[in-house]
This record gives sequence, C-alpha cells and structure tokens, in this order.
Amino acid sequence: MALTDSMTKTLDDHGISHLLSQEVKLQTWLDVEVALAQAQAENGVIPATAAENIKANAKYENLDLELMDEIYRKVGHGFVPFVKVFVKACDPEAGKYIHFGSTTQNIQQSSQSIIMKKVNRKFLELTKQILLNLADLAEAHADSVMPGRTHGKHAIPITYGYKVATWISEIELSVERMEQLEPRVFTVMMGGAVGAFNSTGSVGLEVQKRVGEILEMDVMPIPSRAINSPKVEYINALALLANNFHKIAEEVFQTSIEEFGEVSESFQKGTIGSSTMPHKINPKLSKGIIANAQKLYSLPVPGYFSSARPFEADSTSNMMFDSILYEAVGLMREIIIRMVELSGTLNVNVERLVENANINHGIDNSEYIMMRLAERLGKDQAHELVYELAIDATINHRKYSEVLLANEVVNSAFSTEEIAAMLQPENYIGLSAELARDTARQVRETYGK
Repeated sequence: MALTDSMTKTLDDHGISHLLSQEVKLQTWLDVEVALAQAQAENGVIPATAAENIKANAKYENLDLELMDEIYRKVGHGFVPFVKVFVKACDPEAGKYIHFGSTTQNIQQSSQSIIMKKVNRKFLELTKQILLNLADLAEAHADSVMPGRTHGKHAIPITYGYKVATWISEIELSVERMEQLEPRVFTVMMGGAVGAFNSTGSVGLEVQKRVGEILEMDVMPIPSRAINSPKVEYINALALLANNFHKIAEEVFQTSIEEFGEVSESFQKGTIGSSTMPHKINPKLSKGIIANAQKLYSLPVPGYFSSARPFEADSTSNMMFDSILYEAVGLMREIIIRMVELSGTLNVNVERLVENANINHGIDNSEYIMMRLAERLGKDQAHELVYELAIDATINHRKYSEVLLANEVVNSAFSTEEIAAMLQPENYIGLSAELARDTARQVRETYGK
C-alpha cells in the first residue's frame, strides 16, 4: 500500500481512488458480461432477448451485495457469488446465458484491463499537467544562472531552466512509453478455461473480437491466462515514471537544505513541521515522492517470478499480480498527485543560485579559459596549464583571477577585463537558456497551453 501522511489528505487525486473502488470493479464485471452476451447474441450463440435483458439489469445497484458475501463465505470462490447474484437480478430465461462459455479470469482480467487503462489515462493526463507546470518553470528560469554539478561537485555553470528541461525530456520518454504500451497491456480475453476456445470453437474468436469492439479494447491474439508479461511491462513503466519524479524530488529535497538554499516547497501559514521544533518547514511533498518511488521499485521483481509460473494458469500468479499491480497503481497515485502540486508551486531562490554559482570565485569557468587558450596552444597543453593554475588557486587559497594574471602565457593572451569576463558564470552557460525556452515551447505545442 502507498505511504501517506497528512499532506495526502490535502491533495486532489482526480478520481483515481474511485476507479479503484469495489463499486467500479463490480460494475466493470457487469459491463464485460454485457459485452460478452451482446457479442454472443450477434453471433447466434445465445438469444438476442437474453442479451437485452442481461444489459438492462447490469447495474451495480441491482446486485445483492449481502447475498453475494453470504455465498462467498459458503463457496469460497471470488467470482461465482457475483455470477449467482447477477443471475438473480435478471429474468430466469436470460439468467441461463450469463457467463456463457467463459471463465472467471476472462471477466476479471478483462475488467482489470479496462480499469487500468482508465487509470493509465489519468496518469497520462496528470503527467502532461506536470510537464506544462515544468515548462512554465523552465521558461521562467531560462536565464537563472546556477552551478552545474557532476560527481557531487561544481562542474560548469548552467541555468535552472536548463535543469528543468532535462527533467522534461526524460518524463516525455515515459509519456511515450505509457502511450505505446496500451494496446499490448490493456486487452480483453474470452478464450475460456485455458484460452483455446474449447467450449465455443471458431465462433469464440468472432465473439472475442466483437467484445473488444464493444468495450473499445484491444484483444489478446492468444487469450492465455499464462501470459503475464504485459502486466510486468506496465509495472516497469510505472517504476520508470516514478523514477523521473523521484529524481526531481531528490533535487528539491537536497537543494532546499539551508546550505544550498536554492529552492523550497510552497508553504502555507499554519503548517507545522515539528511538534518540538517551532522553526521547521519540511519538504513534505518531495519526501512522499521519494518514499513511495523507492517502494514501487521493488514490485517488478516478484512480477518476473510470478510470470514464470508453469502450465496454463496458476492462481498463485493471479494473486501475486492482483496484489502488485494494485499496489503499484496506489503508489503511483500518491507520487503523481504530489508531483502535480510540487511542479506547480516550487519556489526558486534566484539570488541563492547566483551566489552558489560564484562560490568558487570563477574557478568553475576554467573550461572556458582552457578552450580560449586551446586556440593558441592546442587542447592538451591548454588543459595542462589551466589545471596547474586552478589547483594552485585551490590548494593555496589564492584568488583565481590573480593566479591567472600572474601567469605569463595567460597574461599575454588576455587582458585583465577579458579574464574578469571569462570568470563570470553567466558568460559560460552554453545553450542553457535556448534549450530551456525551446523545451518549454515544445511542451506547450505538444500538450497544449
């Protein structure tokens, strides 16, 4: 289950919890049974009047839930009680044709796919909102100079907008992945007990095709209950999307530390961070993303093991996949609603970004000086020279500009003003600003705003 806190109660989940409710599950079972009956009637398998009556009575409120629970306690089967109360809700003659020629997993797995497809569309909708939020952030801070960091140390300057553009680029890969997997992952199956259409024969293929059309779903070419790799693929896709958001949350969590002070989560007066420390303003959104993403990463592994179970069906595999699939969705729900809020309300401290970019007094721009010297000396010699000067300034705590000016080769190549300009972080940000703005524009063109 998802890891929640007080913040969870303040966030809109955009109807995801409702899609995962018992009511929606049972209604979707009914919808699939209706589609099956309609397809069978159209293909002469059952009377048309039976299909019409089944459709007319396929409403959640018509199910006797108390009786269903009572039957469940007697028979110990997860689906038969549903069939029995649905039969009672229909006319006796129509009831004879409910669940005709299908097996439990045909209805349950098809229904699960329908619900998961709707949930996936919600995730895509919210992810696209996150991308639009990030596009605003990238454009707003296209010119906000900050230190780029590699291996936990300053590298060369970038802008905050560029950093956000890299987040956007990776999230878009996840959007593409989650859109492309839909026809593989979200499918219906009507092949009967082992998927070979034993009870229906060739008409079963036509019925399955028509069920897919009625429900606006793709169908499994071989409707085997032993094929579980699409579910593993979807859990993997969710883990990758979670990883995209986890990366952002980690940066927010760490760079909101006072020693960095570069960003902060939005704060509303009255919010309490600690029962004992009155001053605490904690990164509540990002911590929930981090915790839930880390838990989600563990779920594909049992999926791989469960997918490799032998023979044509195995209830242990069904139980495992029901568990991990719904847990993965629940975890992603918590992650994504937090990310919508975080991406739309993040505060960026531009002054602190600049301050941190200058913390090494220009030494971060050593590549700039090296590349200018390389025009005269060649790359290798220029690198060797600038390396010696930068290490001298670092080890001996000397002002870098003075070390550069004291060197005969550098002094003969550049004026004092040129050296001062080359040491300014804002003069060596490459295409950071352009990439940030181009990415923001592309997101708006693709997802609309």
